[in-house]
Amino acid sequence: MAGFSDIIGHEQITEHLKNAIALDKVSHAYIFNGPDGSGKMMLAEAFAMALQCEGEGTKPCLSCHSCKQAMDHNQPDIIYVTHEKPNVIKVDDIRKQINNDIVIKPYSSRYKVYIVDEAEKMNPQAENALLKTIEEPPAYAVIILLTTNADSFLPTILSRCIRLNLKSVKADVIKNFLMKNYQIPDYQADVCAAFSQGNVGKAIELASSEQFGELKASVLQLMKRLKDIDLYEMTEAVKQIAEYKLTVNDYFDLMMIWFRDVLYMKATNDANGLIFKDEVYDIKKQAARHSYQGIETILKALETAKIRISANVNFDLVVELLLLTIKEN
Repeated sequence: MAGFSDIIGHEQITEHLKNAIALDKVSHAYIFNGPDGSGKMMLAEAFAMALQCEGEGTKPCLSCHSCKQAMDHNQPDIIYVTHEKPNVIKVDDIRKQINNDIVIKPYSSRYKVYIVDEAEKMNPQAENALLKTIEEPPAYAVIILLTTNADSFLPTILSRCIRLNLKSVKADVIKNFLMKNYQIPDYQADVCAAFSQGNVGKAIELASSEQFGELKASVLQLMKRLKDIDLYEMTEAVKQIAEYKLTVNDYFDLMMIWFRDVLYMKATNDANGLIFKDEVYDIKKQAARHSYQGIETILKALETAKIRISANVNFDLVVELLLLTIKEN
């Protein structure tokens, strides 16, 4: 568990939460809405720790008894709501862990904070049970719902919670964080930051993933030699991509970054703005060869391929059509 200062990006949200504490205007219910790996749990834990901190400020001191307990995940008044079934939070989970517990006053703190991860998995009965508590909560209760899809909640729940949407973190912020904390070179940090699309959790995962390194190497090898592949060799190229079938969207995203670099080089002739900076020689060659319209056609074809794969269109057919489109443009 970390404090506000350890959170990368999300400055507006941390300021909002600190101001709520400073002005004594803490809401009884919050929704933290954002994709997996975006930092929802870190924000919730930092907020919970700050609420329970025995110090005077608006952020956790990290040294008082309560903060130390929270960092060890055994602060008695910070409750993590769990669920036994992986894909559903049932009404009994909400009743036992929130509704029946919330009537008992805090054990040692000013607040009782309930953190509900994957809250979008609540079934309608669970949501209705939670709604009763959110409508008339005790003064000391704070319920934090973490979700990837706040729009799936009942309108009555949405109207009674403060909703905070986690925005993408800037690529340069993620890049500097990775270089400082994971000791990776700048060109690798560039790729991870660009590929993560503003998601710090995903960027960290990529920075320490051997599989991502292999995936990137496969994409770069194919992008550099695709022009010279004869049509009869296309089956081999399709097989090469099929090895990464489970992460094919990642494969396509890396191809997109490659062609965005080609487009950027064509428009600016500036290597400093490239993501794949160490591939500048091949990117320059392709920028000279492709037309603007050709690059746009390729980027659209990549988007179409992703949609077709998710719609379960024949994998080999989709990939072969994509590679032919790239060759022709």
